[in-house]
Amino acid sequence: MKKEWYLEYEIQKNRPGLLGDISSLLGMLSINIVTINGVDEGRRGLLILAKDDDQIKRLESILHTMDTIKLIKLREPKLRDILAVRHGRYIQRDADDKKTFRFVRDELGLLVDFMAELFKQDGHKLIGIRGMPRVGKTESLVAASVCANKRWLFVSSTLLKQTIRNQLIEDEYNENNLFILDGIVSTRRANERHWQLVREIMRLPAVKVVEHPDIFVQNSEYTLEDFDYIIELRNDSEEEITYDIVDQHNMFSGSDFGDFDF
Repeated sequence: MKKEWYLEYEIQKNRPGLLGDISSLLGMLSINIVTINGVDEGRRGLLILAKDDDQIKRLESILHTMDTIKLIKLREPKLRDILAVRHGRYIQRDADDKKTFRFVRDELGLLVDFMAELFKQDGHKLIGIRGMPRVGKTESLVAASVCANKRWLFVSSTLLKQTIRNQLIEDEYNENNLFILDGIVSTRRANERHWQLVREIMRLPAVKVVEHPDIFVQNSEYTLEDFDYIIELRNDSEEEITYDIVDQHNMFSGSDFGDFDF
């Protein structure tokens, strides 16, 4: 049974035929290349298949002797590695909070792919998504649900007028469903029956996504520690995500965080 590995190296001396040399080396060691791509400036990432760990040890020792490249990573692939090879760029992760991942609007394809892979995993998962109005949060969630072959349910939302659910019908209590909540709508507009439903959903071994998790935890018994992943989506890398606009408007009615198009 062959096992997949992730190999990443930095080019020290770029010359014609360097990739061919690496490919030949892998071939001589009977290691197959699955995918290859540039993953950063001057770096290449490869997903490879090896029969046993000894092949990988031999490969590692040979790569360390080469002066044309510098070995960066050789490990069992993580989700970020797989997506980096697939999309040609690494997902940014917060240096201090390892569960926070950052995207900008022109990376929506990468974001959708990342979320779809998370959504495919079984069991309880709580994901928060931060971002300013009309940056594409809800649309990305729906697209990722389609990719993951999940049925999505809006428990609270502003996508289509105001959605505030107080109960589910029987077939909606399904572990394969994806439950989407808007933290602002749930905490500012909802009643106790809605919160009873939220607690029921949180107990389901299913994926839950909360837009505006910071507002959600301010007004509920949940904390940011309860979240498995936090995703941040910005129009550009310099944009600050702020909730000042919520406080400036009375119950945010008629604001950018209001009834429509959030």
